[in-house]
Amino acid sequence: MAVYREKDIFERRSAANEAKKALLERFKARPGPDDPAVQARQAERQAILKARAEREAEKEKLRQERLAREAVERAKREAEEEAARLAAEELAREDAKRREAEETTRIAQLLADEASRKAKRDARYAARKARTGRR
Repeated sequence: MAVYREKDIFERRSAANEAKKALLERFKARPGPDDPAVQARQAERQAILKARAEREAEKEKLRQERLAREAVERAKREAEEEAARLAAEELAREDAKRREAEETTRIAQLLADEASRKAKRDARYAARKARTGRR
């Protein structure tokens, strides 16, 4: 069975220094900004960004067109609804006038009938008085 041996400070320090050196060498090994591969990647990234910007502009243009179309349709629909509402109100007013005229005619007919019945009743009353007055 192996015994765990703890590293002392010197071993830890040398391992940290070696890691730093390896990191520095990897950084130094990277190609510079004037390297053709780096420039090609940069150009590719720029092309991708430009294409993305064009797609977003096209999407925005389509969205604005859709919003404008929807606004026109909404305005048209609201105008139709307003016209329908006004027509319904006009029909309701005409119907109210017709009902009012019918009601006025019916009331006039009732008053005329009442007056006619009253006149007949008064005539009967007068005839009865006249008959009793003769006796």
